Amino acid sequence: MPEPDRYDGRMPYRKCGKWGLKLPAITLGCWHHFGGPAPTEEQRRMIYAAFDAGITHFDLANNYGPPYGSAEANVGRILKDLPRHEIVISTKAGYDMWPGPYGEWGSRKYLLNSLEQSLRRMELPYVDLFYSHRFDPDTPLEETLSALDTAVSSGRALYAGISSYNTAQTHEAVGLCERRGWAPIIIHQPNYSMFNRWIERGLRDAAGKLGLGIIAFCPLYQGLLTDKYLDGIPAGSRAATTDGLLRDEELCAEVIDVLRGLNAIASDRGQSLAQMALSWVLRDGRVTSALIGASSAEQIKENAKAVEKIDFADDELCAIDSLLAKVQMPGSLWAGE
Repeated sequence: MPEPDRYDGRMPYRKCGKWGLKLPAITLGCWHHFGGPAPTEEQRRMIYAAFDAGITHFDLANNYGPPYGSAEANVGRILKDLPRHEIVISTKAGYDMWPGPYGEWGSRKYLLNSLEQSLRRMELPYVDLFYSHRFDPDTPLEETLSALDTAVSSGRALYAGISSYNTAQTHEAVGLCERRGWAPIIIHQPNYSMFNRWIERGLRDAAGKLGLGIIAFCPLYQGLLTDKYLDGIPAGSRAATTDGLLRDEELCAEVIDVLRGLNAIASDRGQSLAQMALSWVLRDGRVTSALIGASSAEQIKENAKAVEKIDFADDELCAIDSLLAKVQMPGSLWAGE
């Protein structure tokens, strides 16, 4: 049974820009650790722990796994244990999903076929939020957005969103939906963290003016902004294996020194480095939610505590900026376009 005090005020809920949908400040992303042939007990524990902590939003995509589609199937089965009217389920389509010319990008055929398959895997009549996962330079934007409108008008999705569109593309997408009377784009899902601040060069302001919410993915920069790497690369971590998502230059001595400095600031705030990194992303009210991954229920519980200290003193922000300016990470505020 869900914890009766899950809405006791610990987890704040923020509107998606000007729109009525509210999301928890922390969202559980179900990419890594949710694939496989069937739901595991640990996957169930993670979903239950998130919901008990007030995390009501569960984020998926068609190709999450591995294998592709298995995260949707597993999470869909687990979410049947939760009250559907209390949770938000999102999925996305845009990256490669099946072979052939119709298995990726932003065509109407791909997006709507993908949504139908996602609904079957999750055994749902609709998702709350359906995203165009990435901008398609070879498909007219009106085709992509008209597919999102069809998803909403047909009742297969309640809201539409975009992910990883740049500032100009975001302006164009919102304006096109308004002119055509299509389902509005209510939220943008960009990569945003201390080490990837590209949205501060225009997208964050644009989202605020356009009335969009922002949900930040990779707020912990693939786990780099945790205490995991303070003493180097631990054996058994993703970064230590061939399928690691961190590059060599992102684990150099200079970056480790910056991490140690950030960890000291976090400690002075009474937070872990991961908690402070999430609080930092959420410091601006234009950011609706920070999307976390997790490998255990305990990790979710700890990271959810980030919402307890979202405010930063000016000297803390200056100290953080001074440290971050020492490294030129891809997408950093100082790395240029």
